[in-house]
Amino acid sequence: MNQRQLQAIGIPVESARTAIDCARKCAEAFNLRGKEVRARMARVAEQPAAFSGDPHWGPLADELLAENTHEPPRDIHYRTWGSDIDDASHAQMRQACQVPSARAAALMPDAHVGYGLPIGGVLALENAVVPYAVGVDIACRMKLSILDMPRETLETKFPQYRDSLERGTHFGVGGAYKKPRHHAVLDADWTVSKVTRESRDKAWKQLGTSGSGNHFAEFGVLRVPEQEGISGIDPGEYVALLSHSGSRGTGAAVCSYYSRIAQSRLPRKYKELGRLAWLGMDTEEGQEYWAAMNLMGDYAAANHEVIHKQVTELLGARVVGGVENHHNFAWEEEHQGQRWIVHRKGATPASEGELGVIPGSMSAPAFVVRGKGHPDSLRSASHGAGRRMSRRAAKSQFHWKSVRKELEARGIHVLSAGSDEVPQVYKDIERVMQQQHDLVDIVARFEPRIVKMCGDGSRAED
Repeated sequence: MNQRQLQAIGIPVESARTAIDCARKCAEAFNLRGKEVRARMARVAEQPAAFSGDPHWGPLADELLAENTHEPPRDIHYRTWGSDIDDASHAQMRQACQVPSARAAALMPDAHVGYGLPIGGVLALENAVVPYAVGVDIACRMKLSILDMPRETLETKFPQYRDSLERGTHFGVGGAYKKPRHHAVLDADWTVSKVTRESRDKAWKQLGTSGSGNHFAEFGVLRVPEQEGISGIDPGEYVALLSHSGSRGTGAAVCSYYSRIAQSRLPRKYKELGRLAWLGMDTEEGQEYWAAMNLMGDYAAANHEVIHKQVTELLGARVVGGVENHHNFAWEEEHQGQRWIVHRKGATPASEGELGVIPGSMSAPAFVVRGKGHPDSLRSASHGAGRRMSRRAAKSQFHWKSVRKELEARGIHVLSAGSDEVPQVYKDIERVMQQQHDLVDIVARFEPRIVKMCGDGSRAED
């Protein structure tokens, strides 16, 4: 049966797939012909309540009942940190709070417009996950490795530092290795979803690469002012390697695939939610996405591990400590006595005592922070400074060569980058940190000195 035939007997387009699945099961169970199956389906469409719980038609009946139920929207008030957040980001956050399973939300001080949920948005759902509230770059991650190199070697051995960044990772949308790197993550179960199964070889070739947009790898000076700021690290100044990257092309494919499924099943009354379409955690597709998302989390961590291993080995350095954390992820957590799926799209987990890294820009500091576990932020903090200017506006306003010279005069060597990532496009990270003083404590400060980013201006959503 096609969609027109289904609509003729009262089945909405959104329920077509469920209707066909139920019809097939019923036909096989009772050896029915097409006309007989259509007649039974018409009765389900007419009186769905009578078929709720039916072993063959129950899923369709329940879906039709849910479609016809007009629940009033929940009154969810989200708290905002920071004052210079545009109206469009607030509009996206208000719309996210209209997702039927939404239970709590928060907006971080680095917030700016994204796809569906704003970047810097935190959204807690009950028994549901929104692929675009996790984001395109699933499990985008910060990793900081503290090295045993004296600080002065950043100047005296600059060629070695430069070459280790140039050779230790690849940048760009299609960045990949002709000779793939090895890691135990490739021995995981990549058959958890169609997308991960079909993308494993691509993921293998991209393992150890850094992507585009605001992704980077950089050396700098880490200042640790207090004992026990970072476990095993004494107070002092250190050379450190900091990287920002995620799950590369495979993560983007997972998001796109499952968001299309979610949007195809979005009830008509919620069509305006668009990319905020959700998958129930009790559905096969929801469980597939969850497994794929977690695999992408492991892959992103492995990606950074390979990058840091390659860069430090090329430099001849040893790692003596470090900090790392995901953003662009969803976690099952307990809040307000309930188990919720907490989406942090461009937001850092900040439970009490939890360490994370919040970067600024190529010329501004990054901060190692310890979370305070604030309940109103759903135990979250910002994931960076946040953009204050679009990429298009930045490209039209700034000339990369002149900005690069200005940075070199300040002792910051940028090996490659695009004009859409110049420091001026970002909010003031010092102010952002002040605006979230109740969410995190600063335990160390990182000053960038040698920076590498994608130089072709290609874009990736954070």
